[in-house]
Amino acid sequence: MSNDVNTPGRESQSPPPEELSAVHDELLGLAHALYNLGTTVLEDLSKDQNVEKPVGLRVNEVIQRLGAIEELSPRYQNTLIPYQVLLDIDNARNPTNITRERIERAAVENQFMNGKIDAIQSYKSLLDSALIEHFPALAPHLPQPDPAANTPYQDPSIKEEQPPPNLNGTGTYR
Repeated sequence: MSNDVNTPGRESQSPPPEELSAVHDELLGLAHALYNLGTTVLEDLSKDQNVEKPVGLRVNEVIQRLGAIEELSPRYQNTLIPYQVLLDIDNARNPTNITRERIERAAVENQFMNGKIDAIQSYKSLLDSALIEHFPALAPHLPQPDPAANTPYQDPSIKEEQPPPNLNGTGTYR
């Protein structure tokens, strides 16, 4: 009962898995039948009882599509669908948009964690070099710093200590 429904934008997406192509075709057909039913209802605003109305034919087409999907269902009874996906669909959220949002959020969190890891590695390198400098006896137990790989970080907001200002103008401090 599947017919080819041209879906704009589908060409850029990957095709459905082979085992799901029949369901995919039937769902596209159902979407097309529902669209046709909706447009028929909107166009049929006449209250004339004597005119044959095509709404019944469109409803029957939708029922046939649902019946075809029901016939395919025994093949997919063991298919597990995450509960969160079903909740998102029930809440009228597009799974494609949700997936994109989750991937973007994961990428941001990944960058944040990479920054933390780099900061910890930089701190460890600075700590190791300071320990070697101030406690030479620990040098054999610490990894040797690689000067080419890591240069010490100097915070530009920290300035060298300067003596307090002369408060009384005489060259002496109060």
